[in-house]
Formats: sequence, C-alpha cells, structure tokens
Amino acid sequence: MNFSALSFPDAPLIKAPPPGPKSKAYLDYQSSHEGAAVSYPKGIPMAIRRAKGATVEDVDGNLYIDFFGGAGVMNVGHSNPEVIEAASKQLVELTHSLDIPNPARKKLVETLLSLLPEPLNKLFFGGPTGSDAVEVAVKLAKHNTRRIPMIAFEGAYHGMSAGALSLSSRLGFKEDFLPLVPEVHFVPYAYCYRCAFRKEPDTCDLDCAQYLEHILDDPHSGVGKPAAVIVEAIQGEGGSIVPPDGFFPLIREACDKHDVLMIVDEIQAGLCRTGKMFAFEHTGVIPDIVTLSKGLGGAGFPIACTAYKEKLDTWPQGKHIGTFRGNAIAYAGGNAALNFMVENNLAEHSLSLGNSMLSWLIEIERESTIVGEARGKGLMLGIELVKEKDSKEPAPELANRVRAFCHRHGLMIELGGHYSNVARFLPPLVLTEELAVKGIEIFEDAIKNAEKSL
Repeated sequence: MNFSALSFPDAPLIKAPPPGPKSKAYLDYQSSHEGAAVSYPKGIPMAIRRAKGATVEDVDGNLYIDFFGGAGVMNVGHSNPEVIEAASKQLVELTHSLDIPNPARKKLVETLLSLLPEPLNKLFFGGPTGSDAVEVAVKLAKHNTRRIPMIAFEGAYHGMSAGALSLSSRLGFKEDFLPLVPEVHFVPYAYCYRCAFRKEPDTCDLDCAQYLEHILDDPHSGVGKPAAVIVEAIQGEGGSIVPPDGFFPLIREACDKHDVLMIVDEIQAGLCRTGKMFAFEHTGVIPDIVTLSKGLGGAGFPIACTAYKEKLDTWPQGKHIGTFRGNAIAYAGGNAALNFMVENNLAEHSLSLGNSMLSWLIEIERESTIVGEARGKGLMLGIELVKEKDSKEPAPELANRVRAFCHRHGLMIELGGHYSNVARFLPPLVLTEELAVKGIEIFEDAIKNAEKSL
C-alpha cells in the first residue's frame, strides 16, 4: 500500500502560530469547565479538528506531522479506511454485548490467537483500558499462586487505576494517594545510559537482571515470594528504554527457577511498533501473561485484552467483570487493524523506517551538546536531553523547549523519561519516509534552538 495516500499531503503547514485563536477558545473553555488534571493540552496546546494517517489538523487549519500517535494508540494511522469501514458496518449491527459472544468478537479472538505464540492460547477482555488489562493480569497471577507480593521495575508505567498505579514507579503519579496496593517491590531496569550499578557496557554483566535473582533467592532480601514479575519489553514512559540482549532471558530464568509468573506489558510496545508483532518476540522469551490495549482498537476504539497460558485459566465465573468489556465496534475495528498490519507488513516497515530515523538521530546526538543519547527500536524512539554530556545532568526544561518549538513548527512529540527529559517519538506506523525526514528536520532545528538558550 502507498502509505502517503493515508495522510494529509501538505503537512507540515502552519497558518496561525499555535495555539491559534480557535484553539485558544477551545482551550479556554476546557480550562473553565473540565478538571484541572487534564494533561496533554498543557504540553501540546491545540484543539484537533481531524486527523489522517500520520498527520493531524487543528481547528485553525494548521497541519502537523504526528510523532505522538495518541501515546502509541494510532498504530495503523488516524482514520484508517479499512478500520473505519469495518467499524461502520459493525455500528449498525451490534455495539455492546458484555461478554456474550458475537461474530465480531469471535473474529478478533481468532486473529489474535493466530498471531500470539502457541502457549498463549487464552484471552480475556476486561474493561476498555490498558490499566484494566494489568489489573486482570495481576489478579490472575495472585489467584493462581495464592501469593500477594509483586515485583515491578524502576521506570515502569502500567496505568493509573489503583493496582496498576502501584506497579508504576513514578512518584509524581502516586505520592498523593499512598498507600496503594501493598507489597509491590521495584528493581532496576536495564537502563544502560543511567546504570543503577554504575557500570559501562564493556563492564556490564547484566547486574540489573542478576539483582532480581538475588531478590528472589536471598531470604533476607525483605521481599516475600511474589506472585509475578511484571515488565515492559521496551519501557515506554520510562524513556523509550531498550534493554540489552540477555536481559529478558535472565528474567525468565529467574522466574522459572523460583516458580514466579512473568507478565509482559505490551500495551505500548506491542502490535508492530518495534518491528515485531509483539515486542517480547525480540527477546526469545515467551511470558506467562501478556497485556494488550492502545493500538488493539485500530482507530482509538477502547479495548483491552489479557493473553495467558491455558494452565492459568483457573478462575471461576465472574472473578473479573466490567460493563464495557463487550465493545463490538472495537472488536471489529481491532480485527481490521490486525489484518491491515499483517497484509501491509507493518512490522517490517516500522523496523526499517525506525532504523533510518534512529541513524539520523544518532547523527544529531554526535553533533549536539545537549543530546545525551538517542535510542529505540522500530518506531518507538527516545532522545534524552541533558545539560551537558559528561555529567548527564537531566534537562527537562530543554525538553519542554524542544517540544514547544516542534509544535510551533508543525511536529507533535511527547516527553517522558525518569526526569521528563526524553523526547519520545511514537508515530503512527504508516508514517512515510518523506514525513519522517521532515519531522526529523524540525526536531533538529528544535535541538539547535534549545542549544542557543544555554
């Protein structure tokens, strides 16, 4: 397929410096009538009128290249015609059925099971958010093991409901609501740029993974035997962190040795984003439980799914329920999206274009005084900004400046990382090379502009 036909042809195009007057009116209305916890419009001030492919148009007629992708939701692109057609047909037939089976649900189950590795042959659709998929995974692990503790990783983000938030490491998200779910313990992720063990790549023995083994093995670690370890194959909100080869096999080995379940959160990294249908496929490891959401809805239709091994399917009727676990439109749209991914080799496209973009970003890193590291896999990329390279002191204020410059010039990006100093790229996977080049050029100008402020 010619992906260029899916996007607006003239992006980027700025008619009114954003936020334009119409956007300002929407933003003012939102500020006056909606809750103060609204987040994204404060960093990307705009009101959106419509979107196509890897491009977005605001209410002032400005066209943007979208490197944000709805926080990783729009894998097959905004308003993907095949998804919209499938959802439209479903809309006039059936929209809601709780967990009573229907044709759209059956088709999605069949497609998902054809894509997942064979041991992961049971699916559960809970509430329509990734957070709920995580809640399902944790409850399933606790029910099967009859244990309470959980182990998660520094830099983790698993959602905002109480249980999922307990497994997320960012204190700013949860410190006002403590205590949450008890007996959650955090261990270092393989964040090699800021190694918790002060190692360099040539001296690293994957101490982070070895530390998990220590926690599980030492009766004086202070951590009770956990029900499960939950981990992202590539950390998203933590800063687009790709662990080195060998990290995941050691995690799997430690879990197997101590009879602990392994949950892999694929909510952001899954569904072709990293060059495989599922990011854990890069590791050679098969988890016991996998969580899915975001891109699974195809066009932003809310849906979440937990896949797991059949031996874990031990819980009784009604052990996890939710009113909106039967969105037939999301089933139809999700099935169309998965078929689109396969038929158009979206994983290969993501890996190829992502490799090109990463090579361009590494060139920017070499020339820049404030880019500490460019990293990522496929179209899940991160650029860590620092005040100067030797100290690696985080520069969140520069990251904010870069995001604002990008927005003013027609590029949407988001920030993340341990210190909110990582520019993150999560574009729709139908991004073309032409749009990618234009977006990188804007980003490079933003970096140079930020450097001038020092």
